[in-house]
Amino acid sequence: MKKLDEIMELMTDEMADFKLAILKLQELSGEIEQMSIPISTEALDKNLNAFLEKQEENDRLKDDILKSIDQKLKNARLMPNYMLFLFCIFGILMLSLLGYFKSSATKAGDEKFEMYQMIKSESELFKNYLSENPEIKNEYYQWLEANK
Repeated sequence: MKKLDEIMELMTDEMADFKLAILKLQELSGEIEQMSIPISTEALDKNLNAFLEKQEENDRLKDDILKSIDQKLKNARLMPNYMLFLFCIFGILMLSLLGYFKSSATKAGDEKFEMYQMIKSESELFKNYLSENPEIKNEYYQWLEANK
């Protein structure tokens, strides 16, 4: 029974505190209802204009950045100037070496043809000489056989 009395006392204390809290809440809500905050369109216009000016400034900065990027892209090259210069020098060097080797090969071919013509003409002279001198021809063939 004693515990029941203690529980009852705690309940009455809690109910009293709850009642005080409700009264305080009613009083505060009444104050809020009586309070009026006038909304001024001037303040809204001023804040809106300040925001719009900041927004326009940001847009101008973005436009400037985009224009500079566009200009850089228009002026950009696929290959830098020094690479183009090196490529041209390499091409000229290769063409000149190709020309040199072609001319030297042509000269070597001409020299071989001249040597062939000279050997052919000497061979014909030698054959003519041997046909005119049959005793030398026989001695020549014997010499060849002995050297084999």
